[in-house]
Amino acid sequence: MQVLQVQLEIRPDPAEVGRARRWARSRLAGSGIGADEPLAETLILLVSELVTNAVVHTGCPAVLRLSLPGAAQESTTVRLEVADRSDRAPVPRCADDDATGGRGLALVDGLADRWGWSSEGAGKRIWCELDRAAASERSATAYGSGVSAYEGLAYEAV
Repeated sequence: MQVLQVQLEIRPDPAEVGRARRWARSRLAGSGIGADEPLAETLILLVSELVTNAVVHTGCPAVLRLSLPGAAQESTTVRLEVADRSDRAPVPRCADDDATGGRGLALVDGLADRWGWSSEGAGKRIWCELDRAAASERSATAYGSGVSAYEGLAYEAV
């Protein structure tokens, strides 16, 4: 299977979140993933959450990387990574019902098939993966119906 790897430099500016979403959508076109597929919609939401965490909570430049299939395939995995220059690990944050933020990594945990983070040089890399077949199955059921290891907690990368 051919995999296309692309990346985008992100400035530490909240306006970069919208630019990252537009960039990711444009990269999906050549990957065989339709813009209206559940996988595409979920991927764009995850891009938004992870880039927001990087620019808002670290104040450092970051790099958004996507690993996409080179052609349309029934079963494939899409990987999203955001690497930043902050050495501070993601930490749990409880968000009350009225909070307007603080749920980013809990959302990633609920939507991604796999996710994690690792130290990278003087910074870190947060990644998540979506399986195309699983994304189709998720669209048939309500999000949040499963049990998460992070249920009841919201997380943010700091």
